[in-house]
Amino acid sequence: MDQDMLKRIAEALERIAPAPLSTPEFAAASGFVWHVSPDRLEPVPEINRVALDLLVGINRSRDTLLENTRRFAAGQAANNALLWGARGMGKSSLVKAIHGALTPSYPDLKLVELQREDLPSVARLLQHLRGAPYRFILFCDDLSFSHDDQHYKSLKAVLDGGIEGRPENVVFYATSNRRHLMPRDMIENERSSAINPSEAVEEKVSLSDRFGLWLGFHPCDQDAYLAMIEGYCAAHGVVVDPETLRAEAIEWQATRGARSGRVAWQFFTDLAGRHGVVLR
Repeated sequence: MDQDMLKRIAEALERIAPAPLSTPEFAAASGFVWHVSPDRLEPVPEINRVALDLLVGINRSRDTLLENTRRFAAGQAANNALLWGARGMGKSSLVKAIHGALTPSYPDLKLVELQREDLPSVARLLQHLRGAPYRFILFCDDLSFSHDDQHYKSLKAVLDGGIEGRPENVVFYATSNRRHLMPRDMIENERSSAINPSEAVEEKVSLSDRFGLWLGFHPCDQDAYLAMIEGYCAAHGVVVDPETLRAEAIEWQATRGARSGRVAWQFFTDLAGRHGVVLR
């Protein structure tokens, strides 16, 4: 094969190869979303979140995660955290709200969202974060695994860090509806069908043990549900007769068959729309 042919092949391979990720402009935003194909950190000009004081009924989890994050932002030791439990009870909202509450005091604290399906690329992401002069909350929302899912092995790179160790400037927060990140029936199926049941289950279940903080979120009672709505009304200037507000809110949750922070916000969105209030 002559030199011209080799040169053309090399040039063709260069054209189809993805360009290396340029150094991200971390000063451009306080939040980023990690994308692959090609790898890039996309800045988020305005993070969608609610104020921390509007999250009602999760005081213990709020205070624990806030203190952990404050220590991390200050350069002190902090744990990875798994926020697990009932749907719609503010798990992801809490992570974003705490970041928003701390950034005025710690402007170098950045929030980076990682999609579950992009976990295999996490080692590449960590390489870009490792040497940056910022502190990063690496956030994965709605994390869970099926029985044949191998993505959990990639997650160990974040939680354990392998031979290099987890970057000192990165902490990992995940939310999940499942305490052990996989359905209970799949755990039982592994136990009943594997050649060595304890080992088959242990590898996946032990993944949740690698989180230093487990914060549980449970369905709220009616008083907490109503307090959420009252807080939203006060924050956005929606004035409604208390008895009317209570009756409508209870009717709304009855039609949904559930009470949660998400249901409270959905009711308030409807209420604000009826009163001509624009939510920003």
